[in-house]
Amino acid sequence: MTASTTCRTTAKYRIAAVGAIAVAGTMLLTACGDQTDSAKKSSDTNVTENAPLAGLLPKAIKDKGEIKVGSDIAYPPVEFKDKSGKVVGIDPDIAAALGKQLGVRFTFENGTFDTLITGLRSKRYDVAMSSMTDTKDRQEGIDSETGKKVGEGVDFVDYFTAGVSIYTKKGDDRSIAAWSDLCGKKIVVQRGTVSHDLAKAESTKCGSKGKISIESFDNDLEAQTRLRGGGADAGSSDFPVAAYAVKTSGGGKDFQLVGEQVEAAPYGIAVAKGNDQLTKAVQAALDAIIKSGEYEKIIAKWGVEAGAVTEAKINGGS
Repeated sequence: MTASTTCRTTAKYRIAAVGAIAVAGTMLLTACGDQTDSAKKSSDTNVTENAPLAGLLPKAIKDKGEIKVGSDIAYPPVEFKDKSGKVVGIDPDIAAALGKQLGVRFTFENGTFDTLITGLRSKRYDVAMSSMTDTKDRQEGIDSETGKKVGEGVDFVDYFTAGVSIYTKKGDDRSIAAWSDLCGKKIVVQRGTVSHDLAKAESTKCGSKGKISIESFDNDLEAQTRLRGGGADAGSSDFPVAAYAVKTSGGGKDFQLVGEQVEAAPYGIAVAKGNDQLTKAVQAALDAIIKSGEYEKIIAKWGVEAGAVTEAKINGGS
């Protein structure tokens, strides 16, 4: 799931596709396992007595027994709805595990990605968890496109690492193997993401090759539909999402990955500035599930071990 507020501007380095293409080949053969209950409201007791880290939470959240999560729930395999309408994916599974440590439900609420940080500021959500890249701009409340300050910013608890990938229709790569090959071509992306930012930045370098035509959409599935129908030369999204689309769309016959993933950076659980107690509680819960091995099991279930972190950092993005 960069908005100028998903991979959803990040560290400027390229990571080799070591393990990346291998992961793409296997990652979501296993993506149909347990379904999380984190998106369902229940009448359970607010804070369970055996939750080891419940005492770290702010009183208001303990009292209501719930953490409201803003998320763009159309970004498989990170967060999406299964055929029954249940919210599933990497983020909901991790959230459910955090909830066990903290003794609260993590309730996912659907929203457009580029409005999630605004939702934190307005207190519509307690946290945002939506494949959101931890960047300095977001931490400081800077619009990455204009460079202007638009708010107080957010703090992040980093829980995963992902790069950005390009994909094309299968068997028709249009001679695209890197971002520079997109000059004079059309790409589809989700609005406000790192992919969107990269396409705009690359287009300024194209010179006589011609600028990149960029069509952006509210969610990544709409971008995929446009590419599938022949309305663009390529698409781009976070590697786990691109790999999932390649593996599953049309039974694996629609798309292919091209080139290497770039811009490796952390995904973070976003919390509005000033909510330090909640931020540190989430950090402690994440560290706990990493140490217990539960985090590793979730990451392995979805076939994305290459993006696992070994500790919970706050504001580790750049």
